[in-house]
Amino acid sequence: MKKFLLSSCLAGENVRYDGGNNKIENETFRGLIDQGLAVFVCPEVDAGLPAPRRPCEIKGEGGGKAVLEGRGEVYGDDGQKLTEPFVKGAHMTLQKALEHGCTAAMLKHRSPSCGSTLIYDGSFSGVKINGRGVTAELLAANGVKLFSEETLEDFLKYIEE
Repeated sequence: MKKFLLSSCLAGENVRYDGGNNKIENETFRGLIDQGLAVFVCPEVDAGLPAPRRPCEIKGEGGGKAVLEGRGEVYGDDGQKLTEPFVKGAHMTLQKALEHGCTAAMLKHRSPSCGSTLIYDGSFSGVKINGRGVTAELLAANGVKLFSEETLEDFLKYIEE
């Protein structure tokens, strides 16, 4: 079995922007956590942002890739620019992946850090667009295979190979 990164909110830790979690209740998945295969990460909290915190979205074209390249920004719904902690958290998460030999990551869908296929469009109106969050983009660029709670079955097959 392989070690993997896991968004802490999916493990049940109350680190979401609203102070809650998105705990996955699948028995097989919980068994992987119990075996110590999961390396918990919350890029935002790891970089020093509180939980709860203001909802954040990526503004500008290109999602997380644009943020990493300095062409996009992350903002809170109050207008505060929070790009720096999102980039810092992404690099901290990549470092954890490298330290623990993680080749896969189970990340929170639609998050401005962890979204692996969909993120919000930056308008704070609930509109979703194709794209990756900042951390997901950095991990993918470094060969880490991305999964979300939406692709749990695929993840379970991959991790048990």
